[in-house]
Amino acid sequence: MQSWAAQELRYAQLGDARLNRRLVRLVEDLAAQPTASVPRACGHWAATKAAYRFWGSARVKPEAIQAAHRQSTVERVRGHGTILVIQDTTDLNFTHHPATRGLGPLDHSSQLGLKVHSALAVSAQGVPLGLIHQEVWTRDPAAVGKRHQRRRRETKEKESQRWLTALTASQEAVPEGIEVITIADREADIYDLFAMPRRPGVHLLIRATHNRRVSHEARYLWPAIRQSPARGPWTIEVQRKDDHPPRQATLTVRYETLAIHPPRHHRRRASLPPISVQVILAEEENPPPGVKPISWLLLTTWPVTTFEEALQCVRWYRDRWLVERYHFVLKSGCRVEELQLEESARIRRALATYCIVAWRLLWLTYEARQNPDSPCDRALETHEWQALYCTIHKTPIPPATPPTLHEAVRWVAQLGGFLGRKHDGEPGVKSIWRGLRRLEDIAATWKLLHSNPSAIVDT
Repeated sequence: MQSWAAQELRYAQLGDARLNRRLVRLVEDLAAQPTASVPRACGHWAATKAAYRFWGSARVKPEAIQAAHRQSTVERVRGHGTILVIQDTTDLNFTHHPATRGLGPLDHSSQLGLKVHSALAVSAQGVPLGLIHQEVWTRDPAAVGKRHQRRRRETKEKESQRWLTALTASQEAVPEGIEVITIADREADIYDLFAMPRRPGVHLLIRATHNRRVSHEARYLWPAIRQSPARGPWTIEVQRKDDHPPRQATLTVRYETLAIHPPRHHRRRASLPPISVQVILAEEENPPPGVKPISWLLLTTWPVTTFEEALQCVRWYRDRWLVERYHFVLKSGCRVEELQLEESARIRRALATYCIVAWRLLWLTYEARQNPDSPCDRALETHEWQALYCTIHKTPIPPATPPTLHEAVRWVAQLGGFLGRKHDGEPGVKSIWRGLRRLEDIAATWKLLHSNPSAIVDT
């Protein structure tokens, strides 16, 4: 049976079968020990040297690695009627590697690194399906500090174009007949994004940041939506944050159809029409003392005519943080910012490789929650789940059939420090990536012993 990495990368076309095989082996090694250094994950010097040669080869195009993963992502997307494509931008900071060539300034000119914009496909149930698009670039040092000139440039000449480019890529990748909801935070509140042509079934769900001019007697967005009647309360669970314990929050939900006008500084403002959107405001009116109230103002092209349809949009927006978790796994779980490579081109190849590892970790975390009764051999090889079962249950004999995915993921998390108490909830991705590192060593020993039964000493 093919490994999951071989199955995921079956569409890889790197121009040489040996490079395709090296990519599969590298993804397998890095996924088994995502937090480990490259030498530790590869296991020995020959494999480590091959990994660095792979990332240093000009024959290996990061776009080709991305394309293989994207094609497998599209295959998973085909099984869904509606998917979310969640966009977000993050920085990869390599300031602490001053010898690396080809980096650019980040938000602070004293910091150097790469900008990364990801479009993550997620099922309507909240399971990450893979990357639909990713753009990586370096900023021009000469353009830093010239923010006052940005308004005079068109969107296609600015970094803001990344939101439109990712939308185009998702429309091209996702087959027709599947509803696509593009979700993004306030950086994507761009008139040109709403004005961009979209094929039927492709919608936007963007958190608003600008108090835009609207076709309403109140003239502006915020006062206009607040004049709309409250459609009902909605109570949500708010997770622990900083010093604040978990709590319940009751939000008042309003929604209205409004037409947003082009901004005053837009170069083609006179020829641009107002754009009709659905506006949803979910706001906490009576927060606890000392707690910042929740307030989400959303703009969407999805039809909203009922309270339940408005709630559906708010629920979808709550899944936006999955792309933030994805970037968190890349940086904290896979530790891509600790890669000591000589030039940015090598970092981009390594990033394309680690992106598959990060998705796999996030998928495993949420798939176990949404489809808990599926067998764990969807995610673990036979020797892995057998070694896991026997280690947790302190028995030398594994069961005849694999346990459920939910059980196996909780056991992996236990290896990573998850206690599994009643009030602990489901394990997070951090305990899972720690557990996978331990499982790699345990499973390797199990496989060695059981491939040579005579090596097992009868005690």
